[in-house]
Amino acid sequence: MRRIALTLLLGTCCLSQAAVAEKTDLRLGFVKLTDMAPLAVALEQGFFEDEGLFVSVEAQANWKVLQDRVTDGQLDAAHMLAGQVVAASASLGSQARLQTSLVLDLHGNACTVSKAIWEQVPAAQKSATGQAQSASVLQTTLKAYAEQGKTMQFGTVFPYSSHNYELRYWLAAGGIHPGFYAPEQGDNSGQLQAQLLISVTPPPQMPATMEAGTLQGFCVGEPWNQQAVQKGLGVVLVTNEQLHGTMAEKVLGVTADWAKANPNTHIKLIKALLRAGYWLDQNNNANRAAAAKMIAQPHYVGADVGILSRSMTGTFEFEQGKASQQQDFNVFFRYHATYPFYADAIWYLTQMRRWGQIANAQDDAWYLQQAQQVFQPEPYQQAAAELIAEGKLKATDFVDFKTASLTRPGKESSFIDGKTFDPSQPNAYLQQFAIGQQSAATAKMSTAKN
Repeated sequence: MRRIALTLLLGTCCLSQAAVAEKTDLRLGFVKLTDMAPLAVALEQGFFEDEGLFVSVEAQANWKVLQDRVTDGQLDAAHMLAGQVVAASASLGSQARLQTSLVLDLHGNACTVSKAIWEQVPAAQKSATGQAQSASVLQTTLKAYAEQGKTMQFGTVFPYSSHNYELRYWLAAGGIHPGFYAPEQGDNSGQLQAQLLISVTPPPQMPATMEAGTLQGFCVGEPWNQQAVQKGLGVVLVTNEQLHGTMAEKVLGVTADWAKANPNTHIKLIKALLRAGYWLDQNNNANRAAAAKMIAQPHYVGADVGILSRSMTGTFEFEQGKASQQQDFNVFFRYHATYPFYADAIWYLTQMRRWGQIANAQDDAWYLQQAQQVFQPEPYQQAAAELIAEGKLKATDFVDFKTASLTRPGKESSFIDGKTFDPSQPNAYLQQFAIGQQSAATAKMSTAKN
């Protein structure tokens, strides 16, 4: 009854408020990854048009260019990294106030190493296909590199990306120090005390960079892991679902100023993209093959449809010719994927602190305050109420807004290293790690192995 009452309450107020869009011609940006699919689906299935929106969807060269174009108003909104939006809101690397009211997907990334590196791992240390592989298997090769005066090089897509934090988490869980940032010392390389070097490479360039021998490994979204596997260049060792369970990956990012000036347009955007996410996960992923063909078009991801289908349909190759069923590799709607839970923003902030991007220790209240600035659930709730009132989705498709807490219900996150994350106690969470900046009154950098 509470859910029905909430639906009626929200539906009554929202239908009148969101009746007229302040802006109908919109430009949305994205980076060429499979998880831009909700934007393509909303356009191709006519969901934007149903809201009276005329949308162009435009590929961007990299995450920095995309963020700059959202910030300066060239783009109205974009498929953005959750960590990117969180960092900008916390004034890290940008003074732009970004926010989100819609998570576009969960999962979708993986850590891949070159075939040459994988061949150096003893067979006895290798997990079965489809199971998470510990980064500890790289220790022997790291030592050999050091003895030869060389440094192993890994790639990630952006300093504040989920990929950067997932790669660092995985390495540290295997006893490998990925390096600190030291902004107070003018060092933003993220390589202080590192046992291997992590640098930024645009997602579509990852396989070619590995083929050239510049990178020995990377963490990236699809389809670029599968492309490396198909070409015989690399082997996937872990997916981000295996690293940390459910966690916001990409979001619909807008500036705070844009959201304030265009509240009705914002709600209509969210409505269209909610329907797209639902369509992608509907009937046990029944539409995923069609979605893979859709985003294979050059103006979207522009990759081979067979490669795109692997992650999109849940048959994922960890090694050439060795596939594993990964039903939840990409999640667009189920597990309440689309709702902006504060816990996800808090987790990203803890990783920024762990690796030194947040230079000073903060109290627990600060983490929640930052999360509340960047993750804004009210427009989502209004959009959901309208969709329910219109009969396009059901109240049971959404989390109960009255009881929604910090954390996504129904599928609890589990971490590869067994650590527990309580979003109400971020400092206690950080104290669990032997490798990383511990957020205490007398913060220290530890180089001990887990």
